[in-house]
Amino acid sequence: MELEMASMASAIGVSIPVLRFLLCFVATIPVSFLWRFLPSGAPKHLFAAGSGAALSYISFGLSSNLHFLIPMALGYASMLLFRRRAGLLTFFSGFGYLIGCHVYYMSGDAWKEGGIDATGALMVLVLKVISCAINYSDGILKEEDLRESQKKYRLTRCPSILEYVGYCLCCGSHFAGPVYEMKDYLEYTGNKGIWTRSKDKSLPSPYFATLRALIQAAICMGLYLYLVPQYPLTRFSEPIYHEYSFWQKLFTQFMTGFTARWKYYFIWSISEASIIISGLGFTGWSNTSPPKPRWDRAKNVDVLGVELATSAVQLPLVWNIQVSTWLRYYVYDRIVEKGKKPGFLQLLATQTVSAVWHGLYPGYIIFFVQSALMIAGSKGIPYIGLSLIYRWRQAVSPKNSLLRMLLTFTNFAYTILVLNYSCVGFLVLSMKETLASYQSVYFVGTILPIIVILLGYVIKPARPVRPKVQKINRRSICILSKLLVERCQGIWSRRIMVI
Repeated sequence: MELEMASMASAIGVSIPVLRFLLCFVATIPVSFLWRFLPSGAPKHLFAAGSGAALSYISFGLSSNLHFLIPMALGYASMLLFRRRAGLLTFFSGFGYLIGCHVYYMSGDAWKEGGIDATGALMVLVLKVISCAINYSDGILKEEDLRESQKKYRLTRCPSILEYVGYCLCCGSHFAGPVYEMKDYLEYTGNKGIWTRSKDKSLPSPYFATLRALIQAAICMGLYLYLVPQYPLTRFSEPIYHEYSFWQKLFTQFMTGFTARWKYYFIWSISEASIIISGLGFTGWSNTSPPKPRWDRAKNVDVLGVELATSAVQLPLVWNIQVSTWLRYYVYDRIVEKGKKPGFLQLLATQTVSAVWHGLYPGYIIFFVQSALMIAGSKGIPYIGLSLIYRWRQAVSPKNSLLRMLLTFTNFAYTILVLNYSCVGFLVLSMKETLASYQSVYFVGTILPIIVILLGYVIKPARPVRPKVQKINRRSICILSKLLVERCQGIWSRRIMVI
């Protein structure tokens, strides 16, 4: 068996531990398929918990499940004992334990060298545990004080241990996400809400959407395996890289980031297929005629949305979608004071939480600070950055399509340049390699957002072109009102005569 796995691993260029993980990861699809047909309630919870623990044990060993139990136990205990502060306690205890595991295992180095451990799955688990505790705390607050997202996901009762463990270890999302809410899980396993079954109402078939996700996964893996030998991460430390011209180095950074993303697309496509085929990914019906089923809960990435983004603001909406949503609901929205607009500091704090969640490597920290600058440049905050270019575009007459296209392309070029420059830090992780790669292109991806942000202070934004509306004077309004009254009186007179 080991020989067969060794030959398979060498054939696709991965280590045996990574191959074992990939096999268990793909196995979540048939396992989730079986989960779909189990009776509601306890059978579904037992199967979710048992299958997740079993696949995790095969992938990472016994220690993985022991690691998962600690934040799960801390979260559940805080809900039972300190409901009002459960969210805050779980947030800090969960992140504290995750940081300890990041430091102990140094997972980033292991992943770069072809190893694998349970910290990736632990990252997903911590977010689920925190959101569950926060929503349970929200359950005792007055409804008028809550945001729409809080009203939607608040928990008025504490989940049972069986429901809680099933939610945490559900194999479809356990390894790599997507993150989803406890309330959705309870409604799905209880055949409630949008999953209510009746004689007149049937749930949509998930098979076509699952097939689409699997085809996407195959294409993404094929592209990754084709590109990665040509643009390996080691290229930045090779002597040949330092012999490149400025434009060659910039292109190498672009292609390295582009290549690495296909690996994530593959992983998330498999997770999407797993959640869809279980039925949990269903989010309702579209408003089209005829209505079509939507599977947004399973979607974690929009490939074309990332690669063709015309603004950095769009990236959190199309990349690691469910984690971005989690960060917005449980960090960004909650650190904004009521009645005040969010600013750069709230954005930076959210990106810092995201960086710590990924790990304490300098490359992660630098990447997320960079991304805060990049997003700030494209955000519609009056005094910040590339919204300037966006407003220039809005100020151009629709008739001048060439200039509007030029400004759109400028925004696209800015986004793709800064994104691929910044993500080098996310990939190489070490401070030395990150700064060396940035320095090799004269820190262009750091300087450019700062310049654009400063331009937002100096150059007064142009006003957008609006179609001219013909002014109506007061006399015209009086005449129109009189005619309308006379018309109404005539109609009522005729109706009275008929009666």
